[in-house]
Amino acid sequence: MSTFIPENIHRQVLGSCVDVPEESPSFPLPLKKVGISGKTVWVHLVDNKGGYLPFNATILVNLAANRRGIHMSRIEQAITSLHGKEFSSLPAYGKQLGNLILQAQNARCLTLELTGHLPFIQQAPVSKLDSIDTIEVFFKLELEKNKAGETVKTGVGAGVHHLTACPCTLSYNEVLFNRFNDPWPQATHSQRSKTQLLVSPPEREQLPSYQELTGILDSVLHISQDLLKRPDETELVLQAHRYPQFAEDTVREVARAAGAKFKDTLAPETRIQVHSLSLESIHIHDVQCSLDTRLGDILTTLQAIKQE
Repeated sequence: MSTFIPENIHRQVLGSCVDVPEESPSFPLPLKKVGISGKTVWVHLVDNKGGYLPFNATILVNLAANRRGIHMSRIEQAITSLHGKEFSSLPAYGKQLGNLILQAQNARCLTLELTGHLPFIQQAPVSKLDSIDTIEVFFKLELEKNKAGETVKTGVGAGVHHLTACPCTLSYNEVLFNRFNDPWPQATHSQRSKTQLLVSPPEREQLPSYQELTGILDSVLHISQDLLKRPDETELVLQAHRYPQFAEDTVREVARAAGAKFKDTLAPETRIQVHSLSLESIHIHDVQCSLDTRLGDILTTLQAIKQE
């Protein structure tokens, strides 16, 4: 495509004009986070058999008091430079992208958040048909460079949709209809829920895989599936009613399972976060529940229960 102005003229102007972002601002206050959000990056992952997957990116850097603005185009250039390269994992991509941007912006601090989806294949319990479902995945990087060296904080997360049945109504109906110890659970309302598990170890080399996080969620939740025949639906509904859960139960049980999984592999100061949202079926409101703790605190609770 031809240009309106000859390229050599553009080069001359670039060589002589002021670099506006490098100017001094009229009010010199440092800014902690400046950057872009809502950016789709396409990542070439080995996990996806070399295919590209879209992730939503938020990329923020600090801005010194003596600089007017950041160079937005340099963020895009860093993203473009990684397009076409294959990465072993989303964290591997995120770490390389973060370092490139921090260097290009001549900044000290960077926050990078990537969110997207990965395929999750589940087998239906009775029909044994494969259901091609989805897990939500997250990666967060906080990078700070100073004279003393480099500080890095990373975290990964996974989220799933699952089914919960209310223990309150079920328990009430057992009394109402005098149906204690019935092999078939009593009626109660159920709802689709969404629960996320995020793990942030002190060392970035300790980041668990998304498969490990999904395995934890799958071990304690009644995960939803798109492809279910009637016998499969019956099994899932009965399972959810046999082991009914509040939103509070889902969060605590995920934390318990995370403790059992990582007790020998991650440091006690590893941050464990669990967030759950229940889309209530008989109420207009929804229910939210969150937990933010350390792996060591979970292990202490596990040990206390074991000693009872």
